[in-house]
Amino acid sequence: MTIGKKLILVVIDGLTPSMLEDTLERKAAPSLALLAEHGRYRRAISTFPSLTPVCLSALATGAHPDVHEIPHLVWYHRGEKRLVEYGSSFGAVRAAGTKQSLIDTIYGLNDSHLGKNAVTFYEALEDAGLTAAAVNITCYRGRHKHRPTVPFLTRPANGPSRFFFYNLFQSDTTGAPLSVRNRPRGSIDAYTVAVGRWLVTRDGFDFLVYYLSDYDYASHAQGPDAAHAALARCDVAVGTLIEAAGGPDEFLERYAVILCSDHGQTTVSDVARLQDAFPDELVTASNRAGMVYTEDDPGVLARRLDGSDAVDVVLWREGDEAVARRDGAELRFTSTGWSGDPAILDHPQGRERAWAALANPNAGELIVSAAAGWEFADLGGRHHAGGGSHGSLLAGDSEVPMLTVGIDAMPGSIVEVMPAVLDHFGVAAPAYARALVRS
Repeated sequence: MTIGKKLILVVIDGLTPSMLEDTLERKAAPSLALLAEHGRYRRAISTFPSLTPVCLSALATGAHPDVHEIPHLVWYHRGEKRLVEYGSSFGAVRAAGTKQSLIDTIYGLNDSHLGKNAVTFYEALEDAGLTAAAVNITCYRGRHKHRPTVPFLTRPANGPSRFFFYNLFQSDTTGAPLSVRNRPRGSIDAYTVAVGRWLVTRDGFDFLVYYLSDYDYASHAQGPDAAHAALARCDVAVGTLIEAAGGPDEFLERYAVILCSDHGQTTVSDVARLQDAFPDELVTASNRAGMVYTEDDPGVLARRLDGSDAVDVVLWREGDEAVARRDGAELRFTSTGWSGDPAILDHPQGRERAWAALANPNAGELIVSAAAGWEFADLGGRHHAGGGSHGSLLAGDSEVPMLTVGIDAMPGSIVEVMPAVLDHFGVAAPAYARALVRS
């Protein structure tokens, strides 16, 4: 039985706090303004690397990568001795192998890559007898098997009971349009909107993840504070749910809301090839973070990046300690303390996020966070110079807007969203989850 109002989690991929705050100040987003008027707002923190598969897994599991084990957009699978590429770019997918990349993104992330000790909010809520729904979010692991709707896929996917994923899996017939027909004009989110309208009209869930990905696509191309048309479409997408419920009063009576992004974005103008510094090592890089897989001493390798304009901080493990190197100086730290100058990791929740990234068994021995304005070219040589990007520890990549309506908890990090969702329904969070701050 549902405790309290039903809950909708709206995730606008890549939305920066500054963009949302400016849009609300200019009164350019009436649906978002309605939520802000009836809710509470703060800036919260993402995970690291602040890349979409890592961040969406953090949202769904309430954990950093040390628990959910998704390390990057592209990484080396030590057990299978191969690269995993979730879609850094079309060129990167081709370089890694198109068929395998599609399998990894559609199935692998949830079936085998996501940590077995992690619990998704779909699993926890439906184990408690509630109905969960998800539209287009790539971290979707649930208890229900869903057959694909297209002939080129043959395996079922395990998702929540109401599950919609880019027309590939659809638990219900909704009449939603083809999602991939014209992404620059927002066709993927148009699919999400159609499904969301269908679900709200039928009051068909206790918990809904309403994932809007097209904003991030536009922000990569135009820059983090320039994608006004894309944000206007997101506002309409939220407004569609409000209208489907019968209007603002009816919507707010029926539903609590959490609205956030998964990561921020910053402007990039320069590109570096991280592989050039490590020609004899396996390098996986994309956007504003990279990893080096090596059997050599990572501390020695890290010194190769001293003086690089493209690099902000380099991280690695030495025994029970982690090391952060920045501008030739080092900070040693654990999950509970440090020695050295803490300003080396003065990033938002820097030591916590860096420690969790290094503790991921799938991470490289060296993790590199890009400097402001720089991006690392991916496997296909692609980049977003002239637009926006994300992935680093820096505040611009790491801060996210957090707007809540009708819930007691106020998440200060994306890893606090999952326990806040469970708390709203009176469901116990997993032992690893961070304690919540209540209003």
